[in-house]
Amino acid sequence: MSGATKKGAGAEGRGTPGGAGGAVRGAGATTVAAAAATLRQPTLETLGLGGALGIFRRGALPVDRDALVERVFGPKADRGSLVISGASGIVGAGKTMQLGSRLEPFGVRVVALDFPGAPDGIGRQWPGLAQAFGREGAARIMGNVVRLTYDGRRLPEELKALKPRFLLEAIPEVLEVKRAHYKLFRETFPGIEIRSVTSGFPSKELGVGIAHPAFPHEINKVWEVVEAGPSAATQLLWALGLIPIPVSDDWSFVLDVLFCGVTLAGLRVHRATNLPFWKADKLIRRLLGPNPFRAHDAIGAKGADFLTWSCLHHLSARYGELFTPTPELIERKDTGQPWYPPDHFRPLVDWSLTPAEHEGFRVRVMGPVFQMTSLMLHERRAHLSHLNAIGELCAQFRRGVLAVMRELGPKAVRETVEAYHRLHPAAAASAWHPDALERMDTPEWQQLYVNAEHDGEVGVVTLSRESWSWDVDREMNRALDWLLAGGIRRVIVSGDFHLSTQMVGADTADFFGALEKLEAGLAITNGWSRTARRLWSDFEVSVGFVGGKRCMGGMLETLMHCHFLVAVDDARLGWPEVTLPVVPGMEGCHWPFRRAPRDAWPRLLHLLLSGVPVHATEAVGWLVDSAAPMSDALKAAWGLATGAHGPPKRGLESGALLAVPADVAGLAPADGPGIEAGRAAIARCVAQSCAVPVADALALQARLAAEFLNSKACRDGRVGAEYARTTAV
Repeated sequence: MSGATKKGAGAEGRGTPGGAGGAVRGAGATTVAAAAATLRQPTLETLGLGGALGIFRRGALPVDRDALVERVFGPKADRGSLVISGASGIVGAGKTMQLGSRLEPFGVRVVALDFPGAPDGIGRQWPGLAQAFGREGAARIMGNVVRLTYDGRRLPEELKALKPRFLLEAIPEVLEVKRAHYKLFRETFPGIEIRSVTSGFPSKELGVGIAHPAFPHEINKVWEVVEAGPSAATQLLWALGLIPIPVSDDWSFVLDVLFCGVTLAGLRVHRATNLPFWKADKLIRRLLGPNPFRAHDAIGAKGADFLTWSCLHHLSARYGELFTPTPELIERKDTGQPWYPPDHFRPLVDWSLTPAEHEGFRVRVMGPVFQMTSLMLHERRAHLSHLNAIGELCAQFRRGVLAVMRELGPKAVRETVEAYHRLHPAAAASAWHPDALERMDTPEWQQLYVNAEHDGEVGVVTLSRESWSWDVDREMNRALDWLLAGGIRRVIVSGDFHLSTQMVGADTADFFGALEKLEAGLAITNGWSRTARRLWSDFEVSVGFVGGKRCMGGMLETLMHCHFLVAVDDARLGWPEVTLPVVPGMEGCHWPFRRAPRDAWPRLLHLLLSGVPVHATEAVGWLVDSAAPMSDALKAAWGLATGAHGPPKRGLESGALLAVPADVAGLAPADGPGIEAGRAAIARCVAQSCAVPVADALALQARLAAEFLNSKACRDGRVGAEYARTTAV
């Protein structure tokens, strides 16, 4: 892997794709220090927000929500509104709720504009809104939404009194209709800022910026944005807890190239082999993760099919046969016929593919997906970590496409695409860029999930994935090696303040092999634990930082190995493994006991056996060293890392622990035999791994956790059920 760069330095494939203005590399980013170095460009820098190192040094987030609301919507005394046109549709209604719930506290009215008689998409949001915010909160949010209708040619007079400052357009994907819509708003409200949610048209075709959201629209936080440089509107999305991702101004951006591309691959498999759509879905799920045909039906077949056809139609006009829609898609975008038949017409008999058929299926799906990805790499459509993350966060890929390609290596990727070309020769004529695969040894490819920065004294390691996996584990080790090679002995480990808004634990898909083979489980429980221990043993000072709303499971086990753990005061911490059930396999059954006072041991055991999390403020002194509001927590982490201030380090008892409790009062009855078996296995692991010196505990707890992964109780639980659902094809 090649060396790191000075902070903010440009490098091929690393810049932020912008709109008509071309690549923007960290525009507006705050300078941290002249000598600051970064393993690769921080993704935050693509939003003009600098990097995580700067956040900790300042002791504050890079932008203020109130100031950004004022920049976008005006001062409190003259605050304007957000207009969402097409607000009754799937996208418009979902974003009315997502943005409305976040803007209501700032006095920003949301105007939901649509045709008379449009389906009541907003009303259908009420149950989910009430569940998330309570009936009173939901009523307050709904009360801040003003619903207006218009005829498409004239805007309602009432709109003027609401002082529109920002238009989010979510009307049908017809280019001329969209352009006329913008013209109408600009003539009526000169200076209004406009973004389109289009899934395919470039900004240069529309004449406005892009804010393309991912499904499901009420809860998915990701927005692909196209603009000449980081804007206040995009930074406001980030400040409101959403995930804006800059992409280049090319047809269908990134998400729809991936999702429409894998759908097209499934369609071509059907045409070539007569494989039913439901069977193709199951095989694609096993191979990559998504169910593209089921997803189209869930969204609404007619609308989703039209959008997929539209994206592929325009892509094929630009890039050729690789993207040409099949007759089946063309037919269904007109008829709205679902891809899945009604349940009672589904075949009762399933069948398995031969190894040769599985390989043929893999080539027909992965070949075009790899080729399409080579095109996006060639066009530099996004920061590589962004391109990879979009597949996981938005297209339901278990692993990002770049992580899959990296594991195979450039030779195997080329061979897969070439094998696809032998099956579909027309695809070889254009949009194939094998040269884009030749930089896999660079930090941009090698550090898709984990980055590191330092200022010569303190390093910051950031995780951009919410769940620990083998990819994250390997990248973490490379990041730690890079810091140590640079002489850095003080480190903060944190989420990246961008793509990972929380830390949910370990990726249970990586457990699938351990259900069948004990050796696979031992590799996880030994290997991941050794990585976590490096945070204790390899640095003079290490500080884990929890900046999101939760830190669970394997992520908490990782951060608890730091000398100090700092969390924002509203974070929740815990080990939900018992509910799966699995045994915490990264030393959660003994390490926290060795660092906590004896009177806190029952609380630790309750966390492990109940799966119920604890608020960070309630865990200070026995699991957390400091819990405070964000700015104070950032200052505390930096003070500890630099040695300037902070509480004394809690020690680590290296010998055997005596009188560790075997059970705990107040534990709710086990909800089924799975949890009962999980509790018994966790209690056994606590007792045995605490009863030996810390030098022996890693291997012991690793064996016990791996044995449970390989047990019938685990196979009968949620991990086993997901494994069966994924692989039983």
